[in-house]
Formats: sequence, C-alpha cells, structure tokens
Amino acid sequence: MKWLMLLGLLGALALWLSRVAQAGEVPQAGQAAPDFVLPDQNGQAHSLKEYAGKYLVLYFYPKDDTPGCTQEACAFRDDLHQLTDLGAQVVGISVDDSSSHAEFAKKYHLPFPLLADNTAAIAASYGVLLNLGIMKVARRYTFLIDPQGRISKVYDKVETSRHSREIIEDLKRLAGK
Repeated sequence: MKWLMLLGLLGALALWLSRVAQAGEVPQAGQAAPDFVLPDQNGQAHSLKEYAGKYLVLYFYPKDDTPGCTQEACAFRDDLHQLTDLGAQVVGISVDDSSSHAEFAKKYHLPFPLLADNTAAIAASYGVLLNLGIMKVARRYTFLIDPQGRISKVYDKVETSRHSREIIEDLKRLAGK
C-alpha cells in the first residue's frame, strides 16, 4: 500500500513538473533569432540589431556566481580575443537582475555584456525558460547567430569547461580556417 501511495505521489509530482517546467519552442538553425532589448550589468540597453554584421555568441545561463555558470563565463572571458578575432561578440543572458550581473562581472572581470531578463520573456522566446513555479531560470543553451541575424547553431548540451573552445572551432569552420 505504501508503494502505491509513493508511486501516486511521484506521478503527481512528475505531472506538475511537466506542466510548470515547460519552455516554448527552441529556435533551430536557419531560423531568424528572436529579437531582444535588455539592460546589461551597467544598465545599458542591448538589442539583437546592434550585433548585425558579426557573429553573436548568445549564451543563456541559470544563475550568476554558481560553479558551472562561473566556469562558462570565465572560459568565454579567457577566449574572448580568439572569439573576436573570428568576428564574434559574446553576450550572456540570465533572469538575474542587473545588480547581480554587475557583481558577477566585477568579481570575475567579465568584459562582455550580461543581460538581465528580469521578466524571463527573452528566455521564453528562445525556448530555454525553466519555470519551477516559485522560481524561474534560463536553461544552459547557447545560440550562435550569424551576421544576418539567423541562428547558425544551437548548443543544447553544454559542457562548461570546453564550450568556448567548441564555439571557436565552429567559427573557424564557418570562416573556412
């Protein structure tokens, strides 16, 4: 009898999580990247249009100053020169606010914009929002957006320790280097 109750409880929990945690459709390679206008860690607004003519590494991450997010951000920081040499800009997005981003960027000397998606609307438009009812976070995804504003590649299985290098290799392939 206890097993049946436990199975029923687990089933109800799974049903609740499936309803609460669903994100929208993740845009795929070849599609236009959803537009955004969001403030960075300094309160300056950034939009997709300002990156026209260059590649954009738009990475979503769950939370400032957590182990995986820090490793990923610092790798982008360390590889930024190579990324910019390949014609790419790096922008991070999470649902944390601008002041949290400012502390995170200052602590780790992050030289690229961290955008505050306070309403989680942009994470939802990219299909990466994880809504747990009492808490919303962006799932760890990266979109490589081409100079025309179309998605070149979607990275949904991100290994934070080597993700930046993976993007560098993809940019080299795209540039024929």
